[in-house]
Amino acid sequence: MSAPLTVAWITYFPIEWLDRLPPELASLPKMHPATWQRVLLAELQKEPDLRVHVIALRKQFPRSMSFESGNTTFHCVRVPGGLRAPSFFWTDTRSVARVLKSVQPDLVHAWGTENAAGLVASRLPYPYLLTMQGIMSWMIELGLANLYQRFVARLEKTTLRRARHVTVESRFAVDYLAARYAGLHPRQIEHAPDWGFHRAPRQPRLDPPRIICIGTLSQAKGTDVLLQALDSLRHEQRFEVVLVGGASAETLAQYRASVSPELWSRIAFKNHLTSAQVAEELSSAALMVYPTRADNSPNAVKEAVAAGVPVVASAIGGIVDYVIPGENGFLFPAGNVEGCRGAIRSALGHETLGKGHVPSDALGRLRDYLSPATMCRKFLEAYRIAASAPHR
Repeated sequence: MSAPLTVAWITYFPIEWLDRLPPELASLPKMHPATWQRVLLAELQKEPDLRVHVIALRKQFPRSMSFESGNTTFHCVRVPGGLRAPSFFWTDTRSVARVLKSVQPDLVHAWGTENAAGLVASRLPYPYLLTMQGIMSWMIELGLANLYQRFVARLEKTTLRRARHVTVESRFAVDYLAARYAGLHPRQIEHAPDWGFHRAPRQPRLDPPRIICIGTLSQAKGTDVLLQALDSLRHEQRFEVVLVGGASAETLAQYRASVSPELWSRIAFKNHLTSAQVAEELSSAALMVYPTRADNSPNAVKEAVAAGVPVVASAIGGIVDYVIPGENGFLFPAGNVEGCRGAIRSALGHETLGKGHVPSDALGRLRDYLSPATMCRKFLEAYRIAASAPHR
């Protein structure tokens, strides 16, 4: 009988979203839920021949500690603030190396380039798999990268030149990276939404139609496009709007000043929802609108697709892989208010989608594509290939 495969994650993992935590960690602030990682880990915890070590580095931890849950050991490593990026993440490298010295993994799984997990893995003496989440160089090309993203984009180039085993979510990302890095052959593995979205009951509110948008209120997410499109439709369409996502009071005031009081009165704002609460919101939604300017493969859209909610979204990144015009939604050019308005009008007027339902054949096919079981199977294949390959 072969020994279990030991995989160590280098990750920003949302420890605070776990159901059971040591008392010392119970008061951690809620940050990005990174639901795709939690979904995969839940599937991997069903594998008897796998051991997972999750290494999370954060200045907010009261101290460094480890705890176990099933086949997973969580290593919460407290790191000093203000030194990670200025040290070019060598502080991270040393912290991770100390943990891995005792773990001795067969494989390191580095989640993303945003916090230099891939760069850290490339410095360590273990086989590793890099999973791309965002693509920082693409953000620069779109003119949407902030100062920090511009900095890590430079490190991303080094990371990808060193990498041999890389997974990405979308066909767009496969083509983008393969065209820019000779010899790199990314493996596509779609990050799946939680099973709860696949099983969510459909009870769409149609009188008036409830429109939902999930994501931080920002230019990158196309909040301005959404509000302008809806404002121009307010006289011809009855609807109510739920915006799930955070924003500062100043940002909210700016958006409020940009639209009519009538539209603003139709909007309800919600934030810091659990996956179960998001699934509940989607159950009652007649339509999702996702007008992003820069997303590789947004989890919010995939959750809506798996829940059977018709989707109107920007034709960008991986969205085109699972929002199929006329089948489960409509697409429009990113940043185009007129296109967004027309797509919303088409969706609300469609004989099936306009009633908040997606035909069962299309829904079944897309749910299989976005299945957590499919995601797990493909990652296990990638783990075995990367772990058995020579490490330079």
